[in-house]
Amino acid sequence: MEMSLDSSNFLRKIEEMQRELEYMKRDLMHLEEKITRKPSLFGSVSGEDITDEMIEKAQRELFREAEDV
Repeated sequence: MEMSLDSSNFLRKIEEMQRELEYMKRDLMHLEEKITRKPSLFGSVSGEDITDEMIEKAQRELFREAEDV
């Protein structure tokens, strides 16, 4: 009988922990970050003008082929 009481107690604690984790997940998903200032991209690109070649290179690096994944 002692063993079953311990088991049921552990199961109850595990269920409580699972419920708490679900609440934490839900809160995290609904958390909204408030941006106080837009990030500046000034100086992030070398050179004066952004060329078509720079855009194409960035797109190739960003959107890799499926076999690279």
